[in-house]
Amino acid sequence: MTDSPVVETASGPVRGFWRDHGTPDASAAFLGIPFAKPPTGTLRFAAPVPPERWTEPLDATEYGATPLRITGVDNLIPEPAIPGKSTLNVNVFTPALDGALPVLVWIHGGGYTEGSPASPWYDGARFNRDGVVTVTISYRIGFDGFGHIEGAPANRGVLDWIAALEWVQQNIAAFGGDPSRVTIGGQSAGGGAVLTLLGMPQTQHLFHRAMSFSGALADVPLATAKARGRRLADLGGVSADVDGLRTLTERRIRQLQPQAATPRTGIGMVLDLLEDGLPWGPMIDGELIRRPAVDSLAEGVGADKPLLIGAADDEFTMVAEREGARIRWLPSWLLLLPFLRPWRVRRAYLAANRAQRRKGGAAMIGRFISDHVFRALVPRVAEARSRRSGGDADAGTWAYRFSWVSQALGWACHCLDVPFWFDGLDRERVANLAGEHPPQALADEMHAAAVAFIVGGNPGWPAWSSAPGIARVFGGDGADIAEDAYDSVLPLV
Repeated sequence: MTDSPVVETASGPVRGFWRDHGTPDASAAFLGIPFAKPPTGTLRFAAPVPPERWTEPLDATEYGATPLRITGVDNLIPEPAIPGKSTLNVNVFTPALDGALPVLVWIHGGGYTEGSPASPWYDGARFNRDGVVTVTISYRIGFDGFGHIEGAPANRGVLDWIAALEWVQQNIAAFGGDPSRVTIGGQSAGGGAVLTLLGMPQTQHLFHRAMSFSGALADVPLATAKARGRRLADLGGVSADVDGLRTLTERRIRQLQPQAATPRTGIGMVLDLLEDGLPWGPMIDGELIRRPAVDSLAEGVGADKPLLIGAADDEFTMVAEREGARIRWLPSWLLLLPFLRPWRVRRAYLAANRAQRRKGGAAMIGRFISDHVFRALVPRVAEARSRRSGGDADAGTWAYRFSWVSQALGWACHCLDVPFWFDGLDRERVANLAGEHPPQALADEMHAAAVAFIVGGNPGWPAWSSAPGIARVFGGDGADIAEDAYDSVLPLV
């Protein structure tokens, strides 16, 4: 077991390494395995193409290249930026090469413009310990992955997700995984990716269960995507087609992305997020993605797959507080006036959030964005799936709510739940977000629920369809199981 493990993939052999030999956490890691050719040159805005076959063992002992990120954002999750051209790669963590274990395929978040599959928070060692093979995947982000380009395939980032899942189906058995027991999971944009894939008829054969943590859907209308693509091309002084945009370096396009999405910054950018949604992400192109994800789920797409879905209480509050000093004490009803129509919706929502209103305008904007983008999606999806339930094909939807308040930040904020799901409270920079002594007992509960779902399709509490509104509350002050966990967002559903 101490020898370097070598696995034969469809493209050629890969050599990984064993970790923690002789301990319960012993596992093998294979890092940076390409599932497609480098998206450079003529392939830059093309659909992913399978890699050329190799014959000598490929060194898979270090993480592969990641898409370019130059925004300078101090991300909540440590997300290494690794230079290189072969950015379409997967990382495989496995406890044994000769088994047929359930598989978790993890899709990183980052608003569809940031993120990295090489984060230490996504290391699969603890899932390996509990009998789950773990795969993290990369994909093209920002304009390169999701911008509209005349003459190029739409939704290139989505095509990357599909290509990575096809790689898993083709190769995971050689790593000790069972291709008939694949769960896709992700957080933030990764959670939105999960829901997008769950709602696509053409991807149903690629996975069998789904976990969406703090999912954020883009569902960009085609006309909006086209307008943003033209705006970015105009800013770069080129034509809005493949030939024109290919003359701009990836770095230059990344520099132009924010202005192409919205010219405003700070709280203005936050308010634009409410008005227009996420600027870059899966678009409704009419071909690969034909309708918004929730509409597809309501029509029964993905109904045969169990779904675990939920969000944190204060997803966006910290960002709004940081950006919103100028609006901190403005009346919340005035700030939300353009976004809560008709008046019945506004009255019901403000009544359901009286405590948050008393904290001032920025706190209320933060709560509203948390609800509008993340939290209201939970009952929307659960209701969409349960409304068409009752047939033999419905596999159930389980909801959760993350309410544990960070000792360091004072919020149950975005990304805080990730190290709990991965049982990784000892990982790099977790203390920055969670404080010095986050509760290991809570991580044990959440990780065990995720493992139970991946292995058996049930996290251990009643499904939404059996008791509408019911959810498991992690880290709250009240009951562990609540039937009113998402009542405060129902006016938005």
